[in-house]
Amino acid sequence: MNNFSDTEKLNENTENIDVSSTLDIVKMINNEDFNAVLAVQKCLPKIAEAVDMIAENFNNGGRLIYFGAGTSGRLGVLDASECPPTFSVPESMVVGIIAGGDIALRHAVEGAEDSAEGAKVDFEKLNISKNDTVTAISASGNAAYVVEVLKLAKEKGCKTIAVTSNENAKTKDFADVFICAKTGAEAISGSTRMKAGTAQKLILNMLTTSAMVKVGKVYKNYMIDVKPTNIKLKNRAVKIVSKIAEVSEDESLLALQENDFKIKPVILKLKNGVEIADAERLLAENKGVLRKVFEQIEKEK
Repeated sequence: MNNFSDTEKLNENTENIDVSSTLDIVKMINNEDFNAVLAVQKCLPKIAEAVDMIAENFNNGGRLIYFGAGTSGRLGVLDASECPPTFSVPESMVVGIIAGGDIALRHAVEGAEDSAEGAKVDFEKLNISKNDTVTAISASGNAAYVVEVLKLAKEKGCKTIAVTSNENAKTKDFADVFICAKTGAEAISGSTRMKAGTAQKLILNMLTTSAMVKVGKVYKNYMIDVKPTNIKLKNRAVKIVSKIAEVSEDESLLALQENDFKIKPVILKLKNGVEIADAERLLAENKGVLRKVFEQIEKEK
């Protein structure tokens, strides 16, 4: 099989980029970025399949673990790090690992993506179980680091996902779900931090956001599990409670302040007259899914 990736080819649309005006340079790059969005659109059925797998594992106590090198690794770490403040989940629920360790977030670590041994070391540190979802992110899908990670995951009986821009990626052989966003040749030949990286960012956003929706971290399109750690997020919590509970923002703020900014219990208290302790019990019984609690309360009337 030819594992050569289209992302390494020369892009005829930008071959004169070095002698173009500044406006034309950014137009060329912008035009190529549109192709990243279209490439992701073609992958939506596979992305949905991956989301269902991740959500099922979340409900069984499993984690989503990203592995990648370079830009791909950085994007995995970024997506993982944004889940706790957005959805109030523990840092252990979505984990991002970059080849070469955390120093590789800011500095290039020579040979990290080519190290199968490094993959084994990183994999073993995580005590990965069959309820975890292991996701390899790589534009080419051929880096020894990510290929080894998926091999190890399959040996553990884990569910596996590959995110790539190469339809002939080696990671395909070890992925339960193979997500290939065919972004094509980059504006600057081989610079996969561009279109391929943009596609990866879009895909990872979909994986975590959609899985969190599936496990009840969102009501309607409200971020009901946001962790209000600063003024902006506290104001957001106030507005969310006010909208869902149909009370004034002043009433919402007071109730949140009195109850340690526990958004979902406060909503149930203000909307349904449920005491906080009972609200927390109902939420626990319904795995934290607010809509199910509303349905239960309605049935019991």
